[in-house]
Amino acid sequence: MGVLRNPDFRRLWLADLASQVGSRIDVLAVPLLAVTALGAPVFEVSLLRTAQALPYLVLGLQVGVWCDRIRHRPVLIAADAGRAVLIASVPVAALFGVLGMAQLLAVVLAVGVLSVFFDVAHQTYVPRLVAPAQLPEANARLQTNRSMAAVAGPGLAGVIVQALGVAAALAADAVSYLWSALWLRRIETPDTRPAPRERRLLREIGEGLRLVRGDRVLLAISAHGAVSSFFQSAHLAIVIVFLARDLGLSPWVIGVLGTASLTGAVTGGFTARWLGERIGQARALWGAAVLFGLAYQLYPFTGRGWALTCFVLAGFFTSYSVIVLSVFGVSFQQAVTPPELLGRVNAISQTLVYGVVPLGSLLGGALAGPIGMRATLHIAAAGVLASAAIMVWSPLRKLRDLTPADRR
Repeated sequence: MGVLRNPDFRRLWLADLASQVGSRIDVLAVPLLAVTALGAPVFEVSLLRTAQALPYLVLGLQVGVWCDRIRHRPVLIAADAGRAVLIASVPVAALFGVLGMAQLLAVVLAVGVLSVFFDVAHQTYVPRLVAPAQLPEANARLQTNRSMAAVAGPGLAGVIVQALGVAAALAADAVSYLWSALWLRRIETPDTRPAPRERRLLREIGEGLRLVRGDRVLLAISAHGAVSSFFQSAHLAIVIVFLARDLGLSPWVIGVLGTASLTGAVTGGFTARWLGERIGQARALWGAAVLFGLAYQLYPFTGRGWALTCFVLAGFFTSYSVIVLSVFGVSFQQAVTPPELLGRVNAISQTLVYGVVPLGSLLGGALAGPIGMRATLHIAAAGVLASAAIMVWSPLRKLRDLTPADRR
């Protein structure tokens, strides 16, 4: 079982699994609710993803500084509890017939704010529970959670939506956040508060930025994440609408497609460490970036009948690549960053990746109207492929692994 023999990491792992499944449910359920129940046009649907990611752009760097000043477990528990209450308000409002697009946008925005705190604190908390040598395994376990949720979530959401309605799917999402909070409360490792120091927000943010800028590998990983995320967000902002309206697929079929296509994430979660040992962590990183870009080219060719295979194949290889990129990128970041700066560096990388999501989502929604959704998917795919050049032409190209000896 390796790192799962650590009881506190096991509790964190179980909490993360519940939270990831819930998050994957609302990825499908929220836009479907907007499309089916509220009749929202494609641009308004894209605004939902924009609202969800906007807090990373506005608050991400500040949250990194705050997480380097405080204990992390209370932040994680409070964020889970808050998200449960917010998500639960949607099915309650739907039950009484008062749900509108304004409330849905407000809930998504507030959940996004809490998710910024949760994601930064969570990634910073892991090195406090496991030894440095166990970080790749620990991150692989957590990424496997993400991959399992990626496979189970869309299918589960599709079945719940088809059988009980979208409101029931969101209620299940709220329960998953509560389940996560309960597991986090059981962690026993002391969560000590960092030593007090002089507090100057801009200077503290600058310290994290200088560390990322000064490490060319860390900078390449962060830059690739930002550029690929921008174009991926343009794709994600419209793809559910494309499948539902242009192809006329039912929620159940969309859920099954998501489950089938994301089996690559499970494969990545179980094989990422083996791949790093076999070909080297650095080669795995830039190779995954190239595969990610190439696989994205299949999405725009999705159609009815056998052409749905394009969606499944694209999803398999893109989700596999994302897991490999995450396992080695996050492990490297945690290993090279001093503990007192880890919250800020984590926040910088997440701000770069998620902070561009509102811009990419707006681009997808804005282009889909005048040029059509399929053409917009082609533009998004081309951008994702172009982002791979950042990794290929970085120092990673000359490295096998990411140990200090290999990087000299």
